Amino acid sequence: MSWFALDVRFAAAAREAVEYALMEAGALGTETKGSADELLTSGYFERVPERESVRAALFEALRIYGLPSSAVRAMSGREVAAHDWLAEWKESWRPVEVGARFLVAPPWSEIEATDERLVIRIEPGMAFGTGTHETTRLCLAAIERHFDGASFLDVGTGTGILAIAAAKLQPDARITACDTDTEAVEIAQANAQLNGVANQINFYVGSVDEQTASADCVCANLTADVIAPLLPALVGATCGRLILSGILNTQAEAIRARLYELGINECEMMADGEWVALVV
Repeated sequence: MSWFALDVRFAAAAREAVEYALMEAGALGTETKGSADELLTSGYFERVPERESVRAALFEALRIYGLPSSAVRAMSGREVAAHDWLAEWKESWRPVEVGARFLVAPPWSEIEATDERLVIRIEPGMAFGTGTHETTRLCLAAIERHFDGASFLDVGTGTGILAIAAAKLQPDARITACDTDTEAVEIAQANAQLNGVANQINFYVGSVDEQTASADCVCANLTADVIAPLLPALVGATCGRLILSGILNTQAEAIRARLYELGINECEMMADGEWVALVV
């Protein structure tokens, strides 16, 4: 069996948008490589995709992430002979160190936890959050620095990585995590079981609203256009620290202005490449 690969070259800041667009266009998997300035992502399809559909998905993803269309520089296709991609991918997937205490590793990794190092095992899949993206790293670092309370809320949990990190950091805390994607919640529950913290985390399908119980620490790793309308509910659900990420540095001032409208004049800003996290 052969596959069809669609190769997209783009500015590094558009990585998440391009990978998302290819999956939305029907790719069964993606592979990304390149330098700090330009990346190439290959999306693998069972059959030749319609170019116009792919272009439409790319432009829509760029719009969502607030990026110009020029961020995508070239697109080409090729036929690929099938081989054991899974074995090669597992061989290349390495644990990711985040902050002073967290180590994100795949289930097949033989790395063991220590008193100084908390290992989070994540089964990579369709949901967002395997520890390699800047926004996930920013959130993990902020959780390590600021979460020392009795309750935690993870809005848009994806793989569940942030809720799992909070559970490992504070084993007696009450952890709640939600996502509007049913499949993501199922993946997060499986990852929590894998990490031995399933009984500590309450997962549900949905989002945050005025009825959501407050938590000492609330984390929303989403995108700026999703965060903005949710800010009143997120602030209302927070009785300690609110961590906002998935925000490009060009979008930070707009989110800060929205916080100002809600009576919040100061917040800490953490940066990693083109991405920022705001801690309120």
